[in-house]
This record gives sequence, C-alpha cells and structure tokens, in this order.
Amino acid sequence: MENPVKLFENIKYCDVCHRPLSSEYEKDLCPVCMEEEMFSQVREYIRANDVNEYDVAEHFDLPLRQVKDWIREGRIEYKTDQPVKMTQLHCLECGAPIAFGSYCQTCYKLKHTPKATYVRSDDPENRMRFLEKD
Repeated sequence: MENPVKLFENIKYCDVCHRPLSSEYEKDLCPVCMEEEMFSQVREYIRANDVNEYDVAEHFDLPLRQVKDWIREGRIEYKTDQPVKMTQLHCLECGAPIAFGSYCQTCYKLKHTPKATYVRSDDPENRMRFLEKD
C-alpha cells in the first residue's frame, strides 16, 4: 500500500482571508481577495488621475464591463466638480446623466421613500377592535 496523503497537507491558504486553496492554485490570494486588491488599485488610480472608464479599463487591462459594474454598484465615482465624464451612464428612471449608481438623486429618493397610506372609513366594520372588552 502506498503512503496515504493526509487530508489537509495538499491545501494552502489565502494570504489575506485564509480561505483554503488547492495546492495546484498558483497564486497566493483567492479570487475574491484578488478582485478587492484590484479594486483598491483602481480606486486610488481614479483619485490620482483625471480619467474616464475607458482609461481605467485600458490601464489595468480590465474588461470595460467590470469597471462599469463597479460604477453601477456605486463602488467608484468620478469627480463631481467637473462635468460627468461617463459616456453611457444614465438614470434608469428619467434618463438624466449620472456619475455613479443606477438612479439620479431625485429618482432614488422617489423610489426608496417609504409610502404610508391612510384609509378613513365611516363603516362600523372597519373600526378598531379590542381583544378583551368588559
């Protein structure tokens, strides 16, 4: 019988989050931590430079879709003291140009403001009832 391989000897761990990784996995970070590290680099690059989404995708060799997803999620935002540099980012409700997210501030407030309704009725069946009545 050959030497049995112990269960946890062929596993290495992510340097950041310590998730178990296969010993055949070539990198030291798991895919989630690698994406977070890349996101941090992208965010710092945007803060330091006056760039648009195409420049970011080209500089980091990322798919343009990934950069736009981060913008839609509201994770990155372009400087607002200048005109909006996004070429195809518009409010899903009214179509106004936006710097990040899916809705402009006005539509976001309208969609996410809780609405309460009050129904007044003089019908005796619709009155408040008490469980214990003397």
